[in-house]
Amino acid sequence: MRLLRISSVRRVAVCGVLPLLAITFWASIAVAQDSASSSSAGSQGQDEKKETGSPRAADMSPAEMVQWSWRILTDNVQDTKHFENQTQALDALSSLGANAKANGLIAAAMKDTNLDVRTAAVLAAGKAKSRTLVEPVKELLDDAEPQVMYAAATTLWTQFKDRSGEDLLEDIAAGDRKANPTLVKGAKHDISRTLHSPSALTKLGVTTGAGLVLGPFGFSVTAIEYARKNGSDSARVKSIELLAEDRTADVRDQMLSALDDKDPGVRAAALRVVGSYHRAQDGKRIEPLFDDAKLPVRLAAAAAYINCAGGVVRAKSDRP
Repeated sequence: MRLLRISSVRRVAVCGVLPLLAITFWASIAVAQDSASSSSAGSQGQDEKKETGSPRAADMSPAEMVQWSWRILTDNVQDTKHFENQTQALDALSSLGANAKANGLIAAAMKDTNLDVRTAAVLAAGKAKSRTLVEPVKELLDDAEPQVMYAAATTLWTQFKDRSGEDLLEDIAAGDRKANPTLVKGAKHDISRTLHSPSALTKLGVTTGAGLVLGPFGFSVTAIEYARKNGSDSARVKSIELLAEDRTADVRDQMLSALDDKDPGVRAAALRVVGSYHRAQDGKRIEPLFDDAKLPVRLAAAAAYINCAGGVVRAKSDRP
C-alpha cells in the first residue's frame, strides 16, 4: 500500500501541488499586497536613483561599456539594503547563461540571509540553465525556509531533469500527513516539521499562488504589484517571451523596435531577446537604455550589452 501511495503522489507532485497550495492564496492576498506595496514603493524610489558616477555611453569604448555593465549588475545583486534590486539583478544575470562571472554572482546570492533573494537565485539558476549551478541549488533542498526548499526542488526537476528533491515534493504533496522521510525512497533531506504547519503552508501557498516565476521586476506578489504600479502589461511581456522562441530576423527586428516601448516590462523583455542574438551591432541600440528611468530596464540593458559584446559562454543545453 505504501508503494502505491508514493507512486500516486509522484505523479501529482509537480503538476498538482500548485493548485493545492494556491487555495490559501486568496485568503492571504490582502495582507501580502500591503507588504508588497511598501516594498514596491521602496524599489520605485531606487528607480530614480541612477548608478553613482554613471558615465556617458558615447564617451566609452565597447570594453569600457562591458566593464560598466558588470558594475551595474554586481552593485545591485549585492545591494543587501534593497532586496528588490537584488532579485531584479538576478533575473538580468540569468540571461547570461553559463557565463562564469554571472554564475558566481547567482551562486553567492543563494547564501543571502533574505529568503526571497535565495529563492530568486534558485529561479535565476533555472533560467540560466547552467549545469554549474546544479550543486548550489541542491544545497538549498535543506534550507530552513519551505519557499526556498520548494523552489530548489521544482527548479532541479523542471529545468535540470534532476530528481534530487523528489522526496521533498512528495512530502509537500502529502500536506499535513506527516510522512516519515526515511520511508520515502530513503530520503536524505531534513524536511522540517514546520513544513506541515498551517502557517508554513499558507506562506508557501501565497508565493506559489502568485506565481513562483522570476521576471524583470523580481517574483511573486511583490513583482506583480511593482509591475501594476509601473503600468506593465504582463500579457505583452509573455507574448515577447513566446515570440523569442522563433529565432528569425523579423522577430529580432520587432524586439529592436520594442526597445522604445512605453511599457518598462516590454522594454526589459525585449532587451533580453535582443541580447540573446549576440550581435555586436545591436550594442548601439541598447546604450540609451542605460539611462532608462526604471532600474529593471537598466539591469536588462547591462546584461544584454554583455551578451552582444560577446561576454557570454552559452550553456551546453542552449547550443543547437
